[in-house]
Amino acid sequence: MKLKWNKNSNGYTVLYTTALVVVVATALALTATGLKSRQQANIAMEKKQAILAAVHKTDSVDDQPNKRTYIEVLYKKYIVEQYIVGEGGERKEGDAFAVDMKTQYDIIRQIDAGNLDSAQQATLRATLDLPVYVCRNDDGAYKYILPVYGLGLWGAVWGYVAFDDDMNTIYGATFDHKGETPGLGAEIATPTFSKKFIGKQIFDHGVFTSVHILKGGVSSDDLHAVDAISGGTITSRSVETMLKNNLAKYLPFLSRQSQPEVDSSSSGEQPVVDSSSEQGTMKNEQDKSTDQQQL
Repeated sequence: MKLKWNKNSNGYTVLYTTALVVVVATALALTATGLKSRQQANIAMEKKQAILAAVHKTDSVDDQPNKRTYIEVLYKKYIVEQYIVGEGGERKEGDAFAVDMKTQYDIIRQIDAGNLDSAQQATLRATLDLPVYVCRNDDGAYKYILPVYGLGLWGAVWGYVAFDDDMNTIYGATFDHKGETPGLGAEIATPTFSKKFIGKQIFDHGVFTSVHILKGGVSSDDLHAVDAISGGTITSRSVETMLKNNLAKYLPFLSRQSQPEVDSSSSGEQPVVDSSSEQGTMKNEQDKSTDQQQL
């Protein structure tokens, strides 16, 4: 006997809806699985492009017919070494490219907050993985690229900063963001902003200063500051804090690589803990505030 369904019944409606949901969910799951490898490849390509941008290797990328292949060729040619260092500057086992900077950012925040006992601090510090990418230019000069990560006004901000072999002078930088305001904070992702960092120095006579981002104009002979983004005060503060907090963790590595060794303990400065509040707790050094207008 042929079973007939009453298409107007509640049972038929529930069964039909359930079957439809299962079919659609299965299709979406299969699609997501199929696209996962491609998505991961795109993320890796964007990361390699950002690393290369910090050392001025991507000016003609957008003109290439096969962008992915071009970036891979550039990366293999110029990035000759990549490794992880610990907070003491020592090399560690692991894949530098696979390090999640969001995880490292969370570790840095916990360390700098100072809310843990000595045993917990030691355990946490041991898990800190700081990636280093080494570029060799066509002239044989080496540049050292360090990733940085922080919190902006509306989400994450991050970037890569390349140093000359003196481990002090910035050779290049690139920054990006998750959701800063277009035309304002989002300007950190433009070459106009990142080029301001070229030639700046993070040490002043051996004392770590990082790079200040100041409102109201910076004198051309100031090696330790750049102009802030007009209308992007909080994002500018975020980039300044990101640079200071992240680069502070690389100080032992920078000291080991440079000669003479820099004095990171005499600066009297403590890393600043980020805050998602607009007022935040992102503070500049007090000794700078009497000479220049701070953000």
